[in-house]
Amino acid sequence: MKNQKKHQEKDWRFSIAHREVKIGIGLAVFHFLWWFGFAYGMGSGPVEEYTYIFGFPAWFFYSCILGFIVIVLLVIFVVKRFFTDLPFDDEEKEGDVS
Repeated sequence: MKNQKKHQEKDWRFSIAHREVKIGIGLAVFHFLWWFGFAYGMGSGPVEEYTYIFGFPAWFFYSCILGFIVIVLLVIFVVKRFFTDLPFDDEEKEGDVS
C-alpha cells in the first residue's frame, strides 16, 4: 500500500488530473450561479410582471435554456483548450520484462 501511494505521488498524471478537476468544479459552480441567478433573480417577482421569450418566462429561458447552451459551449471550449489526453496504463520501469 505504501509503495502504491509513493508511486501516485510521483506520477506526473496526478498533477494534470488535479488541475482538470479544479476546472470541472469551477464550471459546475459557474453553471449553478448562472442558473440560480436567473431563476431566482428574475423569477422572484409577481407573475403578472413576467416577460416571455418564445413562450417561456424570461427567467426560465435564461436560466434553463440559454444556460444549458452556454454551459455546453463553454465545456466544449474548455475541454479542447485546457484538458490533456492522458494514458491510463501504468508506465513500465526500465529493465522490467513482463
